[in-house]
Amino acid sequence: MIAMQYSFVLPADYDMSIIERRVRERGHVFDDMPSLAFKAFLIARKDGATPGRHENLYAPFYLWENDQAMTGFLCGPRFRAVVDAFGWPLVRTWTTMAAEQGSALGAARFATREIVPVAPFTSLDALRDRERRSSAAATRDEGALYALSAFEPTGWTVVRFRLWRDATASHETGGAQVYEVAHLSNPAGL
Repeated sequence: MIAMQYSFVLPADYDMSIIERRVRERGHVFDDMPSLAFKAFLIARKDGATPGRHENLYAPFYLWENDQAMTGFLCGPRFRAVVDAFGWPLVRTWTTMAAEQGSALGAARFATREIVPVAPFTSLDALRDRERRSSAAATRDEGALYALSAFEPTGWTVVRFRLWRDATASHETGGAQVYEVAHLSNPAGL
């Protein structure tokens, strides 16, 4: 599986209800998209409504079942609509190392994303084992509804993505970017 995210920093005075309306109007078209495990429509607000955030963001996060599905999306009209509305984003991708599902994925209201560097010459087997344990602990002990760890070997980073029911749990993950989940498309039924 491949994790993917792009992000748009919006002006400080941007009316975030525009993003919310866009998600309400278009989010459902991803609800049954083939080979998409899930898409979390993520926003963060400068006004303090999102814990720990100091700028307005629109930052969808995807989990694709394969690279053909991801490429099909990026080459298709749905991504073109994003580009036309917001500009040409940097699209980050990571290869999945661990994924753990908690309960009631549809109840996710917040998400966290933490990107951490991988030290040179790290044992990738040991890293994968640590990330599997971390993802399992997030769902078992910390209340995450979904926990994903993935890596990319170009810049050697690991992304830890978590979905949460409430802001308190999401805010306790110190240092991670916190988002509100405006909509969650879950065609894989995770």
